Amino acid sequence: MDNTTVLTFTMTAYAVMKNYKSGIFTVFLLLYLLILTLNLVILMLIHQTKELHQPMNVFTFLLCLNQVYGSTALLPAVMALLLSTTYEMPVKCCLTQVYFLHTYASLEFCVLALMAYDRYLAICRPLHYHTIMSHSTMRKLVTLSVVYPNVAFLCYYSLTLQLTFCRRFIPKLYCVNMEVVKNSCSIPAHINIVGLLLILVLILPQLLMIIFSYVQISQVCRNLTRESQRRALKTCVPHLFSLLNYTIGSIFEISQTRFSMTHMVAEARIFMSLYFVILPSISNPVLYGLGTQLIRVNLLKLLMRHKIPLTKLSKTVRQS
Repeated sequence: MDNTTVLTFTMTAYAVMKNYKSGIFTVFLLLYLLILTLNLVILMLIHQTKELHQPMNVFTFLLCLNQVYGSTALLPAVMALLLSTTYEMPVKCCLTQVYFLHTYASLEFCVLALMAYDRYLAICRPLHYHTIMSHSTMRKLVTLSVVYPNVAFLCYYSLTLQLTFCRRFIPKLYCVNMEVVKNSCSIPAHINIVGLLLILVLILPQLLMIIFSYVQISQVCRNLTRESQRRALKTCVPHLFSLLNYTIGSIFEISQTRFSMTHMVAEARIFMSLYFVILPSISNPVLYGLGTQLIRVNLLKLLMRHKIPLTKLSKTVRQS
């Protein structure tokens, strides 16, 4: 390859799907519509119902909003490339997608950390919960969780924007920063170090908050009755499942980017690369929509258009 700067990147992972592109396009379209429907229903419900303007539900709102953001950064571009014959993406579009997907991933972990902290306060310090988690504090935490990952990633992303590219092949369905950097004409010696530091900055504080929260919760639960332990665990299950689901997807993605995974079949690598956006975006609104009683009650009220009296509706929900 000569040293002329390229204007497009070729996504080589699409080559394995060339014989059944129409079927995969249909699957991705249905998945995208499902993600939008599930998350927008929860967003609309929380926004319109004043009763749901509580910290945990506000964090759920932010989580669902982020999943609409992340899936929109990924799936429409994937579907557009499936319809193409060259599987090429302009460098500017690729760099834009890099920013969207990385900030989606960072914000997701920030919100999950806030949810863990909220569960810690609700279970370990219930008498002081509303004093500590006031509306003012909640707004500050939401603002911090949005601003922090964007500013942190921008510091690293500015280095990527300064690169010129002499190679054009990305072995994925979409653009990620490390694969883009590998195509640069010359890779600065410090960019990998800065990238590793960025991972620590975007993961370590949130991870420590999550670990602290659940260590405290486990200690408090030891002194509770079995029924109280069951209720405490029930409030944590949706968050724990969301955290585990997202962590698995992130490990899949980081492993593929940082290490050679050529020993795996291409279809498995493709599934693993999409997991961190698609699976959480489908499961989280279901978990928090059906797993949170207050959201579930209000969702049923919305669906039934107030045809069932509230007392009967509540009784039905408790029995289910």
